[in-house]
Amino acid sequence: MSVPLTETTDGLNGDVPSDVLGVGFGPANLALAIAVEEDDPELSVHFLEGRQDPLWQGGMMLDGSNIQNHPSRDLVTLRNPRSRYSFLNYLFEEKRLLEHLNVAAEFPLRKEYAQYINWATQQFGDRVELGERAVAVEVEEYRGEPVYAVTTDRGVRRTGRSLVLGPGRTPYVPEPFDALTSPRVIHLTRYLYQLRSLTAAPARIAVIGGSQSAVELTLDLSRRFPDARVVDLVRSFSLRLKDTSPFSEEGYFPAFTQYYYGTDRAGKRELDAYMRATNYSSADDDVLKELYLRIYEQRLDGDQKVFVQGNRQVVAAHDDGTEVALRIRETHTGEITEESFDLVVLATGFRDIGPQPHQEPYPPLLAGVIDRFRFDEDGYLLVNPDYSLVSDHPGTPPLFLNGLCESSHGIGDAGSFSLLSLRAEVISNGARSRIGAALTAPAVPVP
Repeated sequence: MSVPLTETTDGLNGDVPSDVLGVGFGPANLALAIAVEEDDPELSVHFLEGRQDPLWQGGMMLDGSNIQNHPSRDLVTLRNPRSRYSFLNYLFEEKRLLEHLNVAAEFPLRKEYAQYINWATQQFGDRVELGERAVAVEVEEYRGEPVYAVTTDRGVRRTGRSLVLGPGRTPYVPEPFDALTSPRVIHLTRYLYQLRSLTAAPARIAVIGGSQSAVELTLDLSRRFPDARVVDLVRSFSLRLKDTSPFSEEGYFPAFTQYYYGTDRAGKRELDAYMRATNYSSADDDVLKELYLRIYEQRLDGDQKVFVQGNRQVVAAHDDGTEVALRIRETHTGEITEESFDLVVLATGFRDIGPQPHQEPYPPLLAGVIDRFRFDEDGYLLVNPDYSLVSDHPGTPPLFLNGLCESSHGIGDAGSFSLLSLRAEVISNGARSRIGAALTAPAVPVP
């Protein structure tokens, strides 16, 4: 039997807490909103989104680029194949189903999937405040009950009996670029936006990274600026083919998530090393072949402009106001070269939660409440199977991480759509059970 959680679902007055308060309204929390609507409508939900016009992967909406997952691994289908929020139903409602099925492509265009996500997002306007970027999280009391209070950069304040953090992962800017502020150095998340601010076509361009995004960006830059020298600098020997074996892809099954969660940290590191090539520092066959053919044809014409340089590590970067000078080390011979570029694009991915140099110990928004939660002996946040953080601090309401738990739940939590809808179901169920338990337990004063 469900426990009534609120007398009102007024998520906007700032006085009555929502049952679930979400930060961020990208695909992760959108999938959660849909799961609550379909499976547990008694839960009141409200979301804060920092962007006024949230466009999924807006900075990488490249012509011809596609998604890298089966289209039915969408916002809902694995959880509820009959949902009206499926990608298939979106195509049907947009009267594009037959035309789409007639396209000779394995995966949908990225821009079409972005339109699908936007279509679903627009149906939750009464539960989302756009243009409200959360800047602080606190715990306070509401009628003797501990709740979260979230404040935005515009001074708006919202409360919730539980908090679901789904802001997406922090872009990873490695050394030496992390100490460099330059309009000529851009992370892939800002790629298309910042290209629009260029006052002249760049003649020398560097792409940093060996991922799918790095290959896509190298191809896109060579098309946009056909006279430019475009160099992809890769730390490994060269670009690598993504592991798309159906056996490896079972790492994106719920059973693997459960298995990974139950292993110790040494086992997790071993599994990470195996699964890495399914998602990181590798690219799909189609873009690799396109890039290789482009380079081959340019060599054939005696006019090579696109280059892939492996075993390269950028060790210093300096912007003199007109160009970016890079100091580059060959990783095996130690040879140092220097080259200047008009534009540097960082295809360097994102930070996961953890203590390693390329990670961050916890989501920065939680700085004000992080002392309520536990870390393991290796420095990782302790996360329950339902994606809630472990706390032994009395008076701490449930807090869930949505799409930030790769270090505890494995590759299926790596920012892809693969397990998005199933994770939303787990979090929805977890919120219901934990809030219900809190309301039937004796009141605990908030310290």
